[in-house]
Amino acid sequence: MAWDVRTSRTAYKNRWMEVREDEFVHENGSEGVYAVVCKPDYAVIAPLAIGHIYLVEQFRYPVSGRYWEFPQGSWEDEPDKVPEELARAELREETGLSAEKLEHIGHLFQAYGYSNQGFNVFVASGLTEGEQDLDPEEQGLVCQAFSLLEVKGMIETGQIKDATTLAVLGLMTTRGMIPPLSQF
Repeated sequence: MAWDVRTSRTAYKNRWMEVREDEFVHENGSEGVYAVVCKPDYAVIAPLAIGHIYLVEQFRYPVSGRYWEFPQGSWEDEPDKVPEELARAELREETGLSAEKLEHIGHLFQAYGYSNQGFNVFVASGLTEGEQDLDPEEQGLVCQAFSLLEVKGMIETGQIKDATTLAVLGLMTTRGMIPPLSQF
């Protein structure tokens, strides 16, 4: 079921996003308005070592808090960057890790009720440690390895609230890459 878009305008735009407002007509003739947050897709990387998963903790300004999550990011200046190249670069930048193997396990949408942004999910293995190369807005970012039992506890206590991270853990579970956290 497609909507007949009558007008579309940019309501707001900066380096990181655009908010578009569309006026449309439904198939039944009723009119409506929809705002869409347009952002480039990003990569999220699950660094997996034997018995451990690496997470990063950083301050997230919109929610005024520090939380643990999988490394993730986009390059606003290069929105068409090859997803695997972006994933390798973000992994190295945020964690200092390099991956011998980077497996693409899916593409999901961040919040398709109001945004067109999606994300490519990668699992990194064969990890080698190196130095982080943080962007200025990432200063204070911390990287640490956790057991799956610790990850389960962090979810239960609210230390992990990132929907992307939770979706990736679910995807990894359905793919048999990690056991269900309920087993711990």
